[in-house]
Amino acid sequence: MYVDSHCHLSLPELAGDLDAVVARMRAAGVGQCLNVCVKLSEYPAVLQIAQRYAGVYASVGVHPDNGIEQGADGPGGPTGPDGKDGPDRRLDVAALLERAADPLVVAIGETGLDYYRAQEPLDWQRERFRIHIRAARACGKPLVIHTRSAAADTLAIMAEEGAAQVGGVMHCFTETQAVASAALAMNFMISFSGIVTFKNAAALRAVAASVPLERLLIETDAPYLAPMPHRGKVNEPAWVVKVAEQIAALRGSSPEAIGAITAENFRALFRPPPHPLG
Repeated sequence: MYVDSHCHLSLPELAGDLDAVVARMRAAGVGQCLNVCVKLSEYPAVLQIAQRYAGVYASVGVHPDNGIEQGADGPGGPTGPDGKDGPDRRLDVAALLERAADPLVVAIGETGLDYYRAQEPLDWQRERFRIHIRAARACGKPLVIHTRSAAADTLAIMAEEGAAQVGGVMHCFTETQAVASAALAMNFMISFSGIVTFKNAAALRAVAASVPLERLLIETDAPYLAPMPHRGKVNEPAWVVKVAEQIAALRGSSPEAIGAITAENFRALFRPPPHPLG
């Protein structure tokens, strides 16, 4: 059995055809997936999908690129240039813990730092990352961490806030071997997406070949980052098998063996409960 450790089933590209998406996932041998939340207003849909489909689990968190919407997630934010309420970047531990109490919620995140498009000052982003780590420690659930153009600060905040106490996963990993080693030392797993199949990803494939098998996860990040030969299409959990095939080729293994060990790693990290629909 394969497991997609990170996808976004509630996004519009997939949400309109979920029965078919889940059917193709199961036909491909993908028995479980983690449907990841990226903003609090999305959380009800994320949880409802987990409640609807056996083998689908949920997270709760706010992606570093996202604000917190007026009315849905807390007090009103600053007024934008069009005169409407803009994003409120505030968040508290209690808001995350309230939602994380559901047994189908197995992780805190997607959280982290993303400096790729953002402009300093980004203290709000760093503080929000700290809040997610504090919530994870409070509820004992692992973290799903995103980092882009921010590896040094990401690792520093993880260390300062004690993220190693709960562990988690560095999702859609695209960083160096040194960053992978630092995350592994803090009790984190490393997850590879369809990017590892891209022609220009030789350096990333070297990292994927070196991560200890017991700390390895695979994912799609669907609907994004479809693996070869599907690059450019809407991604879906069924295609996590293509990531397993690439990693198997790098390590002289079989896709089935990579699928089995990454499925076991998923269960060891996230401790998903028996699904009420299963």
